[in-house]
Amino acid sequence: MDSTAASARISRSHVTTCSCFVLSCLLAITLQIVIFSPISPDILELPPATSASLVPTNSRLQRVIKLGEGLVETPEDVWVDKNGILYTATRDGWIKRLHRNGSWEDWRKFDSNSMFGITITKSGSIIVCDCEKGLLKVDDDGVTVLTSHVKGTKIRLADDVIEASDGSLYFSDGSTKFGFHNWHLDLLEAKPNGQLLKYDPSSNDTSVVIDGLYFPNGVALSTDQDYLVVCETWKYRCLKYWLSGEDKGKTQIFVDNLPGAPDNINLAPDGSYWIALLQLISSRFEFVHTSKAFKHLLATFPGLFELVKGVDKKAMVVNVAADGKIIRSFDDPTGEVMSFVTSA
Repeated sequence: MDSTAASARISRSHVTTCSCFVLSCLLAITLQIVIFSPISPDILELPPATSASLVPTNSRLQRVIKLGEGLVETPEDVWVDKNGILYTATRDGWIKRLHRNGSWEDWRKFDSNSMFGITITKSGSIIVCDCEKGLLKVDDDGVTVLTSHVKGTKIRLADDVIEASDGSLYFSDGSTKFGFHNWHLDLLEAKPNGQLLKYDPSSNDTSVVIDGLYFPNGVALSTDQDYLVVCETWKYRCLKYWLSGEDKGKTQIFVDNLPGAPDNINLAPDGSYWIALLQLISSRFEFVHTSKAFKHLLATFPGLFELVKGVDKKAMVVNVAADGKIIRSFDDPTGEVMSFVTSA
């Protein structure tokens, strides 16, 4: 009896010790997440499932011809000049150009691993968004930083840029809180931390056009330049901002509930737009957008986010008419050939 009772007491003691250890671990993890989490997240509302069904899946992107494979490193954006020469900025610090005869040229090199959007001005200068340095001008005289601050605050994530007919440069600042290397934290936080900016070369002034945007990304002007379109990546939509006319200064939804998160946008010769779409989170992990606890967990332990992100799993490009309706799409639903498209 005594030995049995003693064994029972020892067994209970072991259970209590193990329970305390488990509770202590859970408490430590909870405190780690609550105290050290770098975000204060909101729930992110994803487009309804019906939005994807409006764009039937196809495999057209699997039939692309790849240009510069092995020669260009992570190009974000492309621009074609009036002579048909294609320019792109790469993450290893090069602005490279593809000539009409199919040959690539290493055109300009400078110290950067964070170049994104690119455009060419009427004067022939290259304008590049550098996430960390700001808005850059590249020409035969070298590289000039046009602007790196707005209202005394550093621009943290310059993303895409377009020149208007009056020489003004409109560009997106994806997040005022997180830099490029922590873009996933802005996604998990799901708050309107971004802004659309304007650089006036005549006054060298940078101003805020729209603030409170959900990761503004691609920027494009309309054919008549009476409005511009800016992509809100986290909201799966693009906004229209009127530059002239009776609605000048007003913002409206241009296209909503896209079947993917919009990245860059470019105006086509016929007045429509090409928009590259991303899958932010793997489809089986979309539930993380509905839970603040999961968001805190992923933000505190970055390795976990790598397991759920979906931006390199599939690719899609849509052609959207001037009235905001999707005309056609190009898709690689399995990422077999194209797994990550940022611009078209």
